[in-house]
Amino acid sequence: MKQQIEGSQAVATAVALCRPEVMACYPISPQTHIVETLSKKVKAGEVGLCQFLNVESEFAALGVLIGASAMGARSYTATTSQGLLFMAEAVYNAAGLGLPIVMTIANRAVGAPINIWNDHSDSMAMRDAGWIQLFAENNQEALDLHMQAFRLAEELSVPVMVCMDGYILTHAFELVDVPTQEQVDEYLPEFEPVQVLDPSDPVSIGAMVGPDAFMEVRYLAHHKHIRALKAIPHMSEVFHEQFGRMAGGLLTPYRTEEAETIIIALGSVNGTIKDAVDELRLSGLSVGSVKISSYRPFPTHALHEVVKNAKRIVVIEKDLAVGKGGIVSSDVRMAVQNLPLVVMTVIAGLGGRAIPRSSIVRMIREACLEGLEEPHFLDLNWKAVNNEFVRQQPTSIWSYP
Repeated sequence: MKQQIEGSQAVATAVALCRPEVMACYPISPQTHIVETLSKKVKAGEVGLCQFLNVESEFAALGVLIGASAMGARSYTATTSQGLLFMAEAVYNAAGLGLPIVMTIANRAVGAPINIWNDHSDSMAMRDAGWIQLFAENNQEALDLHMQAFRLAEELSVPVMVCMDGYILTHAFELVDVPTQEQVDEYLPEFEPVQVLDPSDPVSIGAMVGPDAFMEVRYLAHHKHIRALKAIPHMSEVFHEQFGRMAGGLLTPYRTEEAETIIIALGSVNGTIKDAVDELRLSGLSVGSVKISSYRPFPTHALHEVVKNAKRIVVIEKDLAVGKGGIVSSDVRMAVQNLPLVVMTVIAGLGGRAIPRSSIVRMIREACLEGLEEPHFLDLNWKAVNNEFVRQQPTSIWSYP
């Protein structure tokens, strides 16, 4: 049934329909509306026998779920920004133990300075922890990806993050097709855990592993992600067959046929990018775009096949590796390292900075004509930056260019 609903409530509804048995949550903007809605649904008896735990921190939330998942319970939480970093140790532990926990990340900048608006620096900080990371373009996809995330997590016994842009999606009201409980039950089988802590059949998990076996353990975690490169498209196809709409998958190309310039991005900015592509096409430029839905595992082969005939790639990313540049663009460069094309990095939208279509169009025209400095900072206020350079002019005898 289609409803005009806030993104956070749409996600909470999807999670509830997936029938988690344990939810441990700590509120932090902009994910608070998700866990507030879920707590109300649990209290109202709308989520079966689910136990909702109010914990004292984000670290505690994931710590509780590590125990719950190890006992065989379908488990869920949500967080963002500093909350995700606060639970970093547990993030690695959950992945290392192969526990199929699902967690919503309402993407938000990481301070300092404190900033509560959207970029992808939180998810990027945990990109190599061993969690699958799925990125939503809009609220319909955010809802749909949560159903796929539980199925994916439980089939592979690996934790999954569903990433949605904070405020841009979490607090936006959109028309969303909300499935019935019967539809979700048909798509998502009952949870049959691979490993369960059972007093009648005791085992140890999380024990110390020495040099003689640690590499093998890490390889097995890596192998699950390699398997996910096949499982993710399959689950997306099954979802399409059942619900009649596409969602997820590894990536989604847009007007890439014979495109000389291809723009690559994660998350909600892809909607604006598509509008920019349409405008540029009308002016005669051969431009297309690729939305990456699965950032971890990274769809190296699939991306290579989509862009192999292009002349240049422009990666627009809401993150910055300080002192280096782009993060997503590094993965893109690896995917196309044997192709004769240019990859350019565009840092945009940090801390919630708007990314207007006009700025994307102007930047792409510049990229096609002259190329871009590496990395290119979209709509950076150079006057403010240069004023700060002057203010911080070094007084030391040492001088640097």
